[in-house]
Amino acid sequence: MTVLHRVETDLAEADTATVAVPRHSPLEHRGAEFERATALGPRGVRLREEPFLTQLDLRIPPDDAVSGTVAETLGLTLPAANKVSGDEGRALLWLGPDEWLLVAEEERARGVLRAVRSAQQDARGSSVDVSANRTTLRLAGPAAREVLEKVCSLDLHPRAFSVGDCAQTLLGRVVAVLWQVGPEPEYRVLVRCSFAEYLADLLLDAMAEFLEE
Repeated sequence: MTVLHRVETDLAEADTATVAVPRHSPLEHRGAEFERATALGPRGVRLREEPFLTQLDLRIPPDDAVSGTVAETLGLTLPAANKVSGDEGRALLWLGPDEWLLVAEEERARGVLRAVRSAQQDARGSSVDVSANRTTLRLAGPAAREVLEKVCSLDLHPRAFSVGDCAQTLLGRVVAVLWQVGPEPEYRVLVRCSFAEYLADLLLDAMAEFLEE
């Protein structure tokens, strides 16, 4: 059992009496609209929201000894530029030379923060819970790349961007974190909550031609 798993287990046991507080995601009212926009077949595409993912911003000097300690605590390697380590359950995304974004399942922030801060101790760097800053859109289907190519200037061809790759980029006029999670292709798009409606509209408009086929 890793340090992180031990901390999370202890916290889960301590929180058994905690009363759940209802939460609302930025796009929860658009679920039916996303379903109606789903296109099937060999040029199909679908969109949905993945709300409330744990997101922690980690600033760690890569040449510092603490980087290895933090990586060991998380059970993940610190990925190279525009790469991802881990899986959808828990992953580290490269954001910059000394910055990574940890994305994990819902309600993991408290345990992960405590474990990482313990590993960092008095070393340089920081760890901040930014889960409330972004929501996540999941775009998938045979035509998903074509949809993104309408609103993104990155080269998304598999030779340049594939499973396990990520990038901070503009989608339309919004900065988002793009992460390819599956070969279908399938993407997670992490966007600030205040821009989620705009990005949803943009993607739905780009998907429209495939629904009509």
